[in-house]
Amino acid sequence: MTFSVDASQRDRFLANLAAVRDRLADACRRAGRPADDVRLIAVTKYVDTAITRLLAECDCLDLAESRPQLLWEKAAAMSDIDPPIRWHVVGHLQRNKVRRTLPVVSLIHTLDSERLLSSLEAEAAITGQPCNVLVEVNLSPDAARSGAAPADVPALVAATVRSPHVRLHGLMGMASHPDSPAADARRDFARLRELRDRLAADVPATSLRDLSMGMSGDFEAAVLEGSTMVRIGSALFEGL
Repeated sequence: MTFSVDASQRDRFLANLAAVRDRLADACRRAGRPADDVRLIAVTKYVDTAITRLLAECDCLDLAESRPQLLWEKAAAMSDIDPPIRWHVVGHLQRNKVRRTLPVVSLIHTLDSERLLSSLEAEAAITGQPCNVLVEVNLSPDAARSGAAPADVPALVAATVRSPHVRLHGLMGMASHPDSPAADARRDFARLRELRDRLAADVPATSLRDLSMGMSGDFEAAVLEGSTMVRIGSALFEGL
């Protein structure tokens, strides 16, 4: 199968990627952190496989999808890339999608219930391969938003740590409102970091080392509050 991107698309993408990397490095400097302290996760849900492959060519190997079906399709189409892509799930994962998703995913950012945890544990036990997850926390007052309520997170974290085949790596969250001012987003990210810090006293150190927070409009604020992974989509693909 042939994949192609025209020269103008390629140039635009390279400029976007360079700008994102510069913004990320600058945020790390302001936070007094090394530039490699924060991992760039490229969210590719709005672009096709041809554009997605450009990321791998630029040594951006952590790619994310919110819909499992698109992840399956792109993982199959890009299975020839070496070193291989590390795929991330950043959208809600239905339990009936677990079996097909686990073989191709590196990290699930959206564990939000003990029911989903049970499904992940059962499938990982069958395959013998550990399943890596983050617990998603709903930082919004809107209970309809995705993620576990903060009050439910300690029990979910404890259950995940006890699961033999599921490995907890940290927490994930989004700012309360997509268009929040940076100061408001930073307060939300601070709440997530503080929750992580409170929980860390009761679990192994490796279980809560990561904070996945920050997207195209607010990732600098997230870095200033300790994010270790930022999920960037529109800033990378604007104008393509």
